[in-house]
This record gives sequence, C-alpha cells and structure tokens, in this order.
Amino acid sequence: MDVETGPSRVSPPRSSRPRPTTPASGTAPGADLAALLARVARGDEAAFEAVYDQVAAPVFGTVRGVVRDPSLSEEVTQEVLVEVWRAASHFDPARGSALAWVATIAHRRAVDRVRFEQRSSERERRAASSAIAYDEVADTVADNLERERVRRCLGWLTELQREAVTLAYYGGYTYREVAVMLGVAAGTVNTRMRDGLIRLRDCLGVGR
Repeated sequence: MDVETGPSRVSPPRSSRPRPTTPASGTAPGADLAALLARVARGDEAAFEAVYDQVAAPVFGTVRGVVRDPSLSEEVTQEVLVEVWRAASHFDPARGSALAWVATIAHRRAVDRVRFEQRSSERERRAASSAIAYDEVADTVADNLERERVRRCLGWLTELQREAVTLAYYGGYTYREVAVMLGVAAGTVNTRMRDGLIRLRDCLGVGR
C-alpha cells in the first residue's frame, strides 16, 4: 500500500506487518483516527490504509522539519508508519489525541536519525584523522630510518669521498664549487663522487 508523503510515496514492507486474522472491513473516508488506531491494533489492514491516508503527509512534514534531507526524511517516515502499525495498541486516548501520538513518534524517530547521522559523521571524521596521523607518523619513522641508513652507509666511504658526497648532496653545492672548497681539481671531485655513490648504492642495496 502506498501513501503520498511529500516528494514521493512511502510504503513499509508488508513483511514487517502481521497479517490480519479477520477479513478487513471497509473504512469510511475521514473516519476518526483514534477509532482507526483501535482497529489497527486488532490487525485491521483496511483501517491501517485509512490511517496512512490521514497521517502520512503530516508525518513527513514533521520529519522533514528535523531531518532536512528529503531522502532520509522519506526513510524515517516509512519507519514511523511501520511503528504506528506495530504499536497501535499502545495508543491511549486518555493521554492525548491520536494525531499528537503519531507526531510524537515521528519527532522522536527524526531526532534519533539526526543523532545517528551525526555520530556516524563524527566517527568517520575521527577515523580519517587517525588515518592521517598514522600515515604522518609512519612516514616520519620511515624517513628517519632511511636517513639513519644513509648516515651509516656514509661511514663506508673514504673521508675524501664522504666530503664530496656530503657537500654536493646535503650542502647543495655544484661539483665545481665542491672542487674549489676542497682545493682539488673538478675531475678529482667527479672521481670521488662516482666512487662514493657506487659504494653508497651497494650499501643501501639500491637496484637489488
């Protein structure tokens, strides 16, 4: 059974409702909502159809005012209508009108959905933050370990090789500038750099 609730129609799954034990009787349009709920409590599907007609639109309006999102509002409206079917026997006319009872269910369900969505978003944000923090820590550890490996491998080089490599790669100097700083020919710097980088490559296992 479908009922207009706003932008689209909402239909609780039939499997969520018990089957009536007696044939459904006709229901006059505009029948009293409290009387209809009393019949719904006895499993009268025709009465439930009439309840749908009377409360679906106001339920959707109440839910939409809290939830805002149209699609979520339709989902919550369906949940409210299913709950009305299941909980009709709990309605007490002495405690207020039938429409107020339905509206209370709608408002409670809407607030519950908003809180659920907020908690889900917060969990996702925390998970994302944790992932970012973990990645940053992992990268920092990896960088530190790599630097430690490089420093250890620099110890494999001769003093002249280590000076040339350190000035060029850590100091940012050109080969010609390194040659001037060390007081040697540029060709000598090239030789030291070549031999030093070969030993560094072997120590670090590059290309293995």
